[in-house]
Amino acid sequence: MIMSVRIHPSAIIEDNVSIGKDSSIWDNVHIRHSTHIGEECIVGEKTYIAYGVKIGDRVKINAFVYICNAVTIEDGVMISASTTFTNDRFPRATTSDLKHLRPSAPDEHTLPTLVREGATIGAGCTIGNDLTIGRFAMIGMGSLVTKSVPDFHLAMGHPAKSVGCVCRCGQLLKRFPVEGNFDEPEIVCTTCGLKYRITKGEVIELIPPV
Repeated sequence: MIMSVRIHPSAIIEDNVSIGKDSSIWDNVHIRHSTHIGEECIVGEKTYIAYGVKIGDRVKINAFVYICNAVTIEDGVMISASTTFTNDRFPRATTSDLKHLRPSAPDEHTLPTLVREGATIGAGCTIGNDLTIGRFAMIGMGSLVTKSVPDFHLAMGHPAKSVGCVCRCGQLLKRFPVEGNFDEPEIVCTTCGLKYRITKGEVIELIPPV
């Protein structure tokens, strides 16, 4: 770890944890071994990050977040308070005869989750496994994510469904129709001026920022 990293005295940082420069780890955070956290990240109070997790640069993780093994978070992601990740679709505490605890180490049932760059996950969400949350996607607060969310989509609900699309800056670009995919040759963000095209529900940047 580097001297510019700010770690609260109450935080628990296990062995073989890599934390990039100018990152901040707040009170009562627990980061398990063999995890990587990039530069300029913020990890909020009472957050738990399991072993082997990979977190990119400039990621904001609010308070009371649970990030389990097999989760990868790319650059510029925001994870709001009380979000929970999962990695086992059919968990059991014991063997089928109830006589032995099942081990907690990763096995064939441990499924990955990828959160792509720039995405936002709202407060109080539960994130399933074996899925991807796309680039600059936004998950509405309190949502249950059970399948992948495409780039720039706004998804919400139980289970979460795509209801619209958002700009890189976070502003709503368009609400989707209730049924079916649709095409939109050009959408201009009224806040920042970035332009997009929608083809069969896929949101495409016309001129991505350099």
